[in-house]
Amino acid sequence: MSPLALAGTTFAASAVEFVEAATIVFAVGVTHGWRAAIGGALAAACTLALLVAIGSPIAANIERDVSWIQLIAGPFLIAFGAWWWRKAILRYAGRKAMHDERAIFEREVAALRAQQAGGFAVAFQGVFIEGLEVAIIVVTFAASAPALAMWSSGGALVAFLVVAAVAFALRAPLARVPENLLKTIVAVMLLALGTFWSGEGLGRSWPFGDAALALIIASYALLTVLLVALVSKLGQPSATRSRNP
Repeated sequence: MSPLALAGTTFAASAVEFVEAATIVFAVGVTHGWRAAIGGALAAACTLALLVAIGSPIAANIERDVSWIQLIAGPFLIAFGAWWWRKAILRYAGRKAMHDERAIFEREVAALRAQQAGGFAVAFQGVFIEGLEVAIIVVTFAASAPALAMWSSGGALVAFLVVAAVAFALRAPLARVPENLLKTIVAVMLLALGTFWSGEGLGRSWPFGDAALALIIASYALLTVLLVALVSKLGQPSATRSRNP
């Protein structure tokens, strides 16, 4: 498997989650002060980093047959990716509102101003919950592909640094990040990796070896386009239904 594919998937998934976490941190900063916002965010980031630092080496170095780990991790990634995939299809088909960080920021600010919860706790909870998905993905990748564990962790770290740097430079929610597209890409990648590892766990020898992953990704991408078109068409009211009896 290409280490760049693994790192790229982790980077995209992490970037999406960290952008959402940044929105919460900015909302806390505006309403409860930046000391509480940054302190809570850093505490959550350190906690998540500790979980990954402990979990990844353990997952990568446990003596075991990798195939049965892949047989567990594969379906898990498929289920995880399908959750993101379903929402992406509904969004692009017009059946679900697009993810809008600006609108989410405004709702967070309104909610925080109406409640008395401490800013530190809100920032910590927001960053920790958003980042927990990243930690789970990184540890899962480490268990399924021990030789590439550092690539997975590296992708998450680079995403964190990039999002943090951009957020600090702009000092505003990252509303222009194409989150909807990124989530769709991540969903396709997770589905493809889950399918690939499930096949390897079952002892299947994929045609073209690791290059088969690119074909699986292309297949899921094409299926995504077709499903968006189908769901969009099904969601449109027919002329017959709109007529008065």
